[in-house]
Amino acid sequence: MGVVNVTPDSFSDGGRWFDTATAVKHGLDLVAEGADLVDVGGESTRPGATRVDEAEELRRVVPVVRGLVAEGVTVSVDTMRASVAEQALAAGATLVNDVSGGLADPAMIPVVAAAGAPFVVMHWRGILQGDGIKGDYADVVGEVVDELHARVAAVLEGGVAPDRIVIDPGLGFSKEAEHDLVLLAHLDRLLALGHPLLVAASRKRFLGHVLAGPDGAPPPARERDAATAAVSALAAQAGAWAVRVHEVRATADAVRVARAIEGARASDRAPRTGTPEGAR
Repeated sequence: MGVVNVTPDSFSDGGRWFDTATAVKHGLDLVAEGADLVDVGGESTRPGATRVDEAEELRRVVPVVRGLVAEGVTVSVDTMRASVAEQALAAGATLVNDVSGGLADPAMIPVVAAAGAPFVVMHWRGILQGDGIKGDYADVVGEVVDELHARVAAVLEGGVAPDRIVIDPGLGFSKEAEHDLVLLAHLDRLLALGHPLLVAASRKRFLGHVLAGPDGAPPPARERDAATAAVSALAAQAGAWAVRVHEVRATADAVRVARAIEGARASDRAPRTGTPEGAR
């Protein structure tokens, strides 16, 4: 899943793809680099970001979705607003990626259910503002699994089909670096919920924490793509359905290598045929 942020203020690439033509071209470039799906968003969800109004989000997102779909690209829409999801789906998007899992807008679940679209349900504890990031956990894996399970149950109750649900642990959302790393170490617990898993680690703060120099300063977001590719390979090996990334080529290559190694492992486990040496 390649990322197209049609925003001036996203944490890693805000403003680079802010006009429609540039955003569409970037989406096509991501596909050329190996993206199977392009995720278009018009509102930054970084901590402290100011929400844009509905009209502005629609202005940013819908023309880009329409332009990419016209080029044959499979598109998801990254939004917390039902109206944006509805118009993006009408423009040809095939999946809704809502970081709030339908909590930010009560109309979201009915819209998704009526469209029959796949829906990403992310672990979310609210808008990240000031000290309200709610990053306290006694058992981060258990609590995220339990809260996702409850949210999935609510989405199912709202009419979304079980085979239309994708889950996302919400790395970086109401979580410190150690929480993100522990969740990545236990993706099997998330997969046990029985739904496809999306891992969105690209360029996030926890990678900056891991890569920090001796002075503790993290590298800039755009210098975390190799680390992102490493997480992508590990997530693929663990069984993730998709990884959401800003720089596609490195991740596509890393996932390809992970798959090749897994294929070699499976081949090595396969029963061998023929006459054993020494039995002749």
